[in-house]
Amino acid sequence: MRQSNFPGPKIIANPRVLLVEDTPSLARVYTEYLKKAAFAVTAVETGAAALDALREAPPEVVLLDLQLPDMNGMDVLKYVSGQQIPTAVVIITAHASVNVAVEAMRHGAYDFVVKPFTADRLMVTVRNAVERLRLVQIVDTYTGELARSRFHGFIGSSLVMQGVYRIIDSAASSRATVFITGESGTGKEVCAEAIHRQSPRRDKPFVAINCGAIPKELMESEIFGHVKGAFTGAVADREGAAARANGGTLFLDEICEMELGLQTKLLRFIQTGTYQKVGGTRLEKIDLRILCATNRDPLREVEEGRFREDLYYRLHVIPIHLPPLRDREDDVLSIARQFLLDYAAEEGKSFNRFHPDVEHIFQAYSWPGNVRQLQNVIRNVVVLHDGEQVMLSMLPPPLNQLAQSLHAQQRPAPVAAPALAVPALAGPAEHGGGQGFVGSFGQQAAHAAPGPTGGFMAQPAAPEPRPIRPLWQVEKETIEEAIAACDGNIPRAAALLEISASTIYRKRLAWEAEGRG
Repeated sequence: MRQSNFPGPKIIANPRVLLVEDTPSLARVYTEYLKKAAFAVTAVETGAAALDALREAPPEVVLLDLQLPDMNGMDVLKYVSGQQIPTAVVIITAHASVNVAVEAMRHGAYDFVVKPFTADRLMVTVRNAVERLRLVQIVDTYTGELARSRFHGFIGSSLVMQGVYRIIDSAASSRATVFITGESGTGKEVCAEAIHRQSPRRDKPFVAINCGAIPKELMESEIFGHVKGAFTGAVADREGAAARANGGTLFLDEICEMELGLQTKLLRFIQTGTYQKVGGTRLEKIDLRILCATNRDPLREVEEGRFREDLYYRLHVIPIHLPPLRDREDDVLSIARQFLLDYAAEEGKSFNRFHPDVEHIFQAYSWPGNVRQLQNVIRNVVVLHDGEQVMLSMLPPPLNQLAQSLHAQQRPAPVAAPALAVPALAGPAEHGGGQGFVGSFGQQAAHAAPGPTGGFMAQPAAPEPRPIRPLWQVEKETIEEAIAACDGNIPRAAALLEISASTIYRKRLAWEAEGRG
């Protein structure tokens, strides 16, 4: 369903109905019916008045007569459909015909009722229209969320990222502290900026400080500022990040790097909203929201005494964990394609796509440096090469080693000799005495027994227990058999196995690296 140009109306306790009826006596009757059922009714007599009411405040339901004094009601219906106004239109007319009904439904009418009708018929129709509109809004909401391939600075439509987007949506309007965790390069600062831009503080400053990049002796001054002469080199008063972020958001990245003494001052600042500049005596009060992030396990840092427990629980109100790139399904390709177009434009190069083998490598690689590593790889390729398509030979280490493994996997396998057909066991008339075959068929002959005519009948052998094999071997055979059954189409095999195609690529490369290929 296409996105509406109008904000979706909320379903309220008294759904609104716009009645477009030019016969005053009928309009009064219908209005009384609807008001008794707790509907809020607005009645108009002309098409022009109906269009004005629709532009001002779209109702949940429109009861639309087709015979109006200034225009055909079908024109009003076409306007609702063309503008994608989120309302359910019910046609009411005394001039019913199959052609009119078909045309009304084709232009988006929900239902079609013929005059005269009873109060019960009208109520059932209107209530069903309201319920349908509610269901359509629910579907549109979930479809819009699941279809998001971009969200502020994020790129990706994987299920795990849809979950991150929803948490950001929910947390943005709050004043609560958000604690962002994730490996290096997963986009923790992008997440913090998304929360700020989604929040009511979006028009105020967003100030970020990396607690691991600033010397410990200067960290307090960076956050709270200092007065002139507070320490050697303090030649003038200086505002800290907290003051610069007043009214907005302060983001403390790598907060687990902060020394314990400063953690105590930060805790007091969060509790009271006041602070003192380094060397100052005056308490200053500000209003801001604090977001923080770390690539460590903060609870382990608490357990090992490197992070204050009370500060942890003060900050860890709304946790958001950013997944590593290897767990984001096909997001790696969406991100890589965007980086490629951006850097090609920036560097004046012609790149616009990746060779399929390169995409296989991107999906198979584990990306320990996450999005930042992918960004560097694409930048390296664009700066050092040119062309419309990124080829395997252009990939820098360590991806070029994976490219060599991929080539090895794609070499044609030697053709196996055709299997010999196994002849049936023969009786004594053919083989004199029914000795049975030996050698390659010895096992079958060993289980032969005399039959009723003096020949031999094959007796079923007792099944032997299957040997236990390593799990990786069973898994490998299952995957390879699925790929062969799909004529080498790995995405199709992955779908049938109900796993990600990137999982197959990673496993095959791992088996190759371990000598199990």
